[in-house]
Amino acid sequence: MSIPCYPEFVPISFALQAELQGRLFPIPDGVSEYTFANLYLFRKRYKYRIALHENSLIISGEREGTRFFMSPCEVPEHAVILELFKTHKYWKGISESVLIPNQERLLQWGIEIAEDRDNFDYLYRRTDLAQLPGKKYHKKRNLVNAFLGAYRHEEWPLTAELLPQAMMVLERWRQDKGEDGDYYAAREALELFTPLGMQGSIYYINGTPAGWCLGEALATGRIFAIHFEKGIDAYKGIYQFMNQTFAASLSEECTYINREQDLGDTGLRQAKMTYRPWGFVRKYTGHYKG
Repeated sequence: MSIPCYPEFVPISFALQAELQGRLFPIPDGVSEYTFANLYLFRKRYKYRIALHENSLIISGEREGTRFFMSPCEVPEHAVILELFKTHKYWKGISESVLIPNQERLLQWGIEIAEDRDNFDYLYRRTDLAQLPGKKYHKKRNLVNAFLGAYRHEEWPLTAELLPQAMMVLERWRQDKGEDGDYYAAREALELFTPLGMQGSIYYINGTPAGWCLGEALATGRIFAIHFEKGIDAYKGIYQFMNQTFAASLSEECTYINREQDLGDTGLRQAKMTYRPWGFVRKYTGHYKG
């Protein structure tokens, strides 16, 4: 099975994994959404469907009744863009590698471009998160050191044999939060992490599973995206400990860690900023003004 030609769209499935990942993995920006695993895991939430027009991969989605489209690799032809805007309200997730070479042309086509700050991915140097160097990280180091002093801990690579224990953490996380959040996507990610090509670790405190994280390489391995990170809040410092320990476990080939967006949540934005991001994976939206 291959991706059909536009205007025919099909749902995302494992039959398309190799073709999709072959197109998405080389994208230099490291946009966290643009991987087969991420698109597959959120296929139900956003009703993703895909098509191909020449070399332009087109993703159609919907959120709360509003349709949008994305083009991860390049700008579709003018006629295709105009057709897409007839059935979709806006163009979502435009990366800088797609936008910058085409910005003048898009303006001539009557497309208004705006920053989508709530969806900027946070990008950190892997060595900063692994080492927490200097004064700017002293509070994080103190939390990690207090955690290490308070608990007997272990870290193991996530394997199929350890999945039931990771599931225990996820269920406890959901119970403590009192809401689902990304529970269903996280559960499916655990169930399918091997076929999805994801990598993770599980953490124990005093022999009891207490946290796990899961992600994947982007941008030909230069960036690693953390898609899911779940811990039991009763263990103070568990998230800071996982953040540092997992960063230290990654290959030196990985220069940056993408910890995804804050979605406009003030508390989450503040928390992500305390880790002093090296920069952002910037994303833009487009609206057709005619």
